[in-house]
Amino acid sequence: MPAILAGIGWHMVGAASAASFYAPIAKVKKWSWETTWAVAGLFSWILLPISVSLLLLPDFSGFYASMGAGLLWKVAGFGAMWGIGNVSYGLTMRHLGMSLGIGVAIGVTLVVGTLMPPLLHGQGAELFATRSGLMTMAGVLVAVMGVAVVSYAGHQKEIQLRGAPREFNLKLGIFLAVLCGIFSSGMSFAIDAAKPMEAAALHLGVNPLYAALPSYVVIMGGGAVVNLSYCFIRLAVLKNISLRDDLGQARGTLATNGALAAAGGIMWYLQFFFYAWGAANIPQQLSYVNWMLHMSLYVLCGALVGLALGEWAGVGNRPVRLLWVGILLLIAAANLVGLGTA
Repeated sequence: MPAILAGIGWHMVGAASAASFYAPIAKVKKWSWETTWAVAGLFSWILLPISVSLLLLPDFSGFYASMGAGLLWKVAGFGAMWGIGNVSYGLTMRHLGMSLGIGVAIGVTLVVGTLMPPLLHGQGAELFATRSGLMTMAGVLVAVMGVAVVSYAGHQKEIQLRGAPREFNLKLGIFLAVLCGIFSSGMSFAIDAAKPMEAAALHLGVNPLYAALPSYVVIMGGGAVVNLSYCFIRLAVLKNISLRDDLGQARGTLATNGALAAAGGIMWYLQFFFYAWGAANIPQQLSYVNWMLHMSLYVLCGALVGLALGEWAGVGNRPVRLLWVGILLLIAAANLVGLGTA
């Protein structure tokens, strides 16, 4: 039981980092979103995964060469799948707004990313015929309810404070959010597909807390190809933004923006750094609960961060009450999973 609680605790730390990573990025001035995202991604998807693996592995290049091309392409492909989901967030937000769009997308990726790996591994019976499986299913259901309530509360907040999005389109937005959620679950599939890499790291004597981290070089590398290509294509094609203009700012602005973007990228990486720590404390046969914990706690932490930053100031009582109901449901979902894995 102590290990389970530690696992949930580390997932909470990772989720808090995920919920907060955009705070420094939002403070970047005089840069396009594309340049900011590319600089943040350079740290989160390339420099940090490679640097950590260089520290962990006695033979960096030999480790990946021993994995075989088939495994590497599979893991990188799922990483690229996540990358497609990541860049499609913008379209979802445009037609549904931030809270509702993210809520639907996260609800879908929570369900797909949690249930598909065990189903593909033939563990479907365990989800419905064992105590831990039933508790997990109950936790998923309650978590989806919590995400829905928090998202609806956020949507009401947006309408009160800013009005509905100019391009609000419920049907198109829901369709895009579902697609976004499905593709975003590629990260869960990639982590599952990379289990042989984790086992190989353990065989080399890497601490179990860190054994999953070498796989991030390949997973996040696949996502980086999609994300960075998207950013640089837009910088090259769109007339209203230019990489030359962004990098032509004064030195002080460049230094500040670079530091803020790097801080956001580091925080983004840390969510999965601590995801690995959380997963290391969850029994292997119940590894499918890790994604559900991460996504539900991400929404929980996002709601708490929003409250702490005063984003709900001036909002009526009803949306705030709904937010707290959603928060309590997400806490209940984490507890259900904890009881099921005990």
